[in-house]
Amino acid sequence: MHIPAGGGYRFRSFAFWGIRMSKVPMTVEGAARLRAELHKLRTVDRLAVIQAIADARSHGDLSENADYDAAKERQGFIEGRISEIESKLANAQVIDPAAIDADGRVVFGATVEIEDVASGHRKAYQIVGDDEADIKASKISVNSPIARALIGKTEGDTADVQAPGGVTSYEVVAVRYA
Repeated sequence: MHIPAGGGYRFRSFAFWGIRMSKVPMTVEGAARLRAELHKLRTVDRLAVIQAIADARSHGDLSENADYDAAKERQGFIEGRISEIESKLANAQVIDPAAIDADGRVVFGATVEIEDVASGHRKAYQIVGDDEADIKASKISVNSPIARALIGKTEGDTADVQAPGGVTSYEVVAVRYA
């Protein structure tokens, strides 16, 4: 990299360093769940691991103390998770699905009922943020292939989804914002 003589070189964005400060979309429910996890980590888990470290230290030689090593590892995990959640909440774009008026289009937060064109099998999914995705609860990530194919569609439209087994076509049966 060439730096001009006499200085004057400035970095234009943090993206140069590999740091991207983009918004993290999440529903109101997802943000509340993250806040609850953060509260538990700060008030319960952090204090418990501090006590575990103190107890392990009281047993003497730390170089051969597995309890101490485990507690320090757990502390690192907890502090890392706290940082991760704080960052996500700081960059959160919280979207209330009930407040959406997208004229029947599939958007983030919407619940969409789809029908497999080939089999006639129906499914309903809510499109949520990455951290909220839970297929068992019928919540899919906005970044999933199905969600990406459905975004912008309206009732009656067909979306083709590229899957490992080939392309699957789904018809949008209904779109709800609840």
